[in-house]
Amino acid sequence: MVIPTLNDERRLVPTLASLVAGAADGLIVEAILVDGGSTDETEAVADIAGCRLLKGSADRGARLAEAAAAAKAPWLLFIAPGVVLDEGWIREVRSFLENVSRHGEARRRAAIFAHGVDGFGMAPKLTSFRARLGFALGFGPAASQGLLINTAHYRSRGGHRPGQGSERAFARSIGRRGISVLRSRATPLDI
Repeated sequence: MVIPTLNDERRLVPTLASLVAGAADGLIVEAILVDGGSTDETEAVADIAGCRLLKGSADRGARLAEAAAAAKAPWLLFIAPGVVLDEGWIREVRSFLENVSRHGEARRRAAIFAHGVDGFGMAPKLTSFRARLGFALGFGPAASQGLLINTAHYRSRGGHRPGQGSERAFARSIGRRGISVLRSRATPLDI
């Protein structure tokens, strides 16, 4: 698991809490936080949670690539701080991993989570609609939807590039047909 951070102390806590069950289940074998120079207590939160903290570049895309290069796990889960996964995410991720392994697609397919909504009214629903529409139109998923990808597949595609919108750009390089949308939601919290 890779989480890029920059002064994300408050957003990091609920994200890590939603991932604890995955670590207890053995699905998450390493947790890497790659920090761009936080001045808050992000490092303390990482330490308490037992995450490996890497000091990375100021550029988010470069940080993601640095963390992926340091990862030892066969699968990478990129997730943004402040995003909480639905309770059934472990079962769904396991099902995806088994399915791609069984069909020999591990180095060709990736997955994202469905976009969740935090709050009431039109604004959160509009944000979710824009995320779904952007993906459907080929602009790539929102960074808040996470990305689950085989490490070898990630590296063969060249990983994240530095610059604005690196997460969407990398997902676009995989292509819409190469990305499965899981039913479990990734909900960005309004913190």
